[in-house]
Amino acid sequence: MYAIIKTGGKQYKVEQGEPVYVEKLDAEEGATVTFDEVVFVGGDNTLVGTPFVDGATVTGKVEKQGRQKKVVTYKYKPKKHQHQKKGHRQPYTKVTIDAINVK
Repeated sequence: MYAIIKTGGKQYKVEQGEPVYVEKLDAEEGATVTFDEVVFVGGDNTLVGTPFVDGATVTGKVEKQGRQKKVVTYKYKPKKHQHQKKGHRQPYTKVTIDAINVK
């Protein structure tokens, strides 16, 4: 059984017992989080939401909070002595999925 959830403006395919890296959540390590916005549930009994599946939730445990590798951007304008170098590290939350609950 798998589900497609929506969090942080993105959609993720999740399965029970699998880790998923989502946009940063405001939760402590070891805390349990519940995702209410379930778009699709697949498996033996397929459920498609309009836009979300009624009564379906996905629960998981926060494993770690972290930041991804640095992405470097560089702007350059030739013959103008103008350049700009910026770096960015996107924060993430690693969640291990405990259960997919369907009513």
